[in-house]
Amino acid sequence: MTLNTPPRHATSTIFPIESGELVIGNLPLGRLALRVGQTPFYAYDRLALTRRVAELRRHMPAKLKIHYAMKANPMPAVVQHMATLVDGFDLASAGEMKVALDTTMPAEQISFAGPGKRPQELQQAIAAGVTINVESPHELQTIAKQCELMGLNAKVALRINPAFELKASGMKMGGGPKQFGIDEEIIPAALQQIKRLGLAFQGFHIYSGSQNLKAEAIIDAQQKSLRLAAALAEHCPSAILKLNIGGGFGIPYFPGDTELDIAQVGEALAAEMATTEKALPEAEVIVELGRYLVGEAGIYVTRVIDKKVSRGQTFLVVDGGLHHHLAASGNFGQVIRKNYPVAIGNKMDSQALETVNIVGPLCTPLDILADKMALPKVEIGDLVVIYQSGAYGYTASPARFLSQPEAVEVLV
Repeated sequence: MTLNTPPRHATSTIFPIESGELVIGNLPLGRLALRVGQTPFYAYDRLALTRRVAELRRHMPAKLKIHYAMKANPMPAVVQHMATLVDGFDLASAGEMKVALDTTMPAEQISFAGPGKRPQELQQAIAAGVTINVESPHELQTIAKQCELMGLNAKVALRINPAFELKASGMKMGGGPKQFGIDEEIIPAALQQIKRLGLAFQGFHIYSGSQNLKAEAIIDAQQKSLRLAAALAEHCPSAILKLNIGGGFGIPYFPGDTELDIAQVGEALAAEMATTEKALPEAEVIVELGRYLVGEAGIYVTRVIDKKVSRGQTFLVVDGGLHHHLAASGNFGQVIRKNYPVAIGNKMDSQALETVNIVGPLCTPLDILADKMALPKVEIGDLVVIYQSGAYGYTASPARFLSQPEAVEVLV
């Protein structure tokens, strides 16, 4: 190592290490790779998922409902397990709805959001009895037409694009012009439209941003969301039954990131909910979380198939890449590319380090999984592990790019 060694990520404490090997789902990584039968693969730890939800419940208000946002990881086995842990699901497509309805989660605890729902998808949601989070006045009209054709009524909630935003958010989804939801200023008119159309009003969905590590910012957005709903109550055609205040809870990915203080968030939310309960006694307050529940419980595993030196830099070529894990390559929303936390899963106790670049097999310079990282000295055949891979991994990646082999996903 030199004095210019790149900054290192905080050590993950989610997965134990035995005899120098990472353990996930009580299996040493090498044995798990043999069980899977190939690399690359994603592995999600069942116990880590269970612990995360239990930890969250310890710090959140007892009356708060926790929903899993399936877009973070819609793998059926993961969703089946989450159905035993959370109070509801939030969906972003009819495909996700099918996975959700295959579980034991009751339809009345499922909601469906997204700015471009097709008429057929709306039909499916109406028939299933899930709540549709409406994104525009036109969508309300389409829902009413489908109800008339089907002889059924739809459960609807209005997704609000609030005037405020979630400050310090990795991805802002509220405040200013947005494709998501109905602008706060015209919500009263949309509520009157629901009344005229005779739809079954459920409440509001207010999702202002995601991937936030600042407790103060989340507390501010939650307080504003609850107060906005209370202010709109007088315009509602019936009592507010469901009040989804979104999520935004982030996880640490990069050097310098610190964990979100959920105890601080929970304490402030409990105080605000006590006020909301007086104003909206029938409202069920919901937080919608995806990344926070599953992100740290997953790893991506890929094998070194070549090692080469080019003009003084060492490159590890692995059998996976951005086609499986777009986010780790830096091409899923990062402005300046940063390395995800990476380890050599079968050399966890090695002290001899070298600075390397880890690249995939694709014919593009974008296929980078690690740039100038200090890692244990690697041999061909070693297993590279990318942490924080339980959310927005495989299904958020261009798996068909260059017709490379597919990855496998397992829950252990």
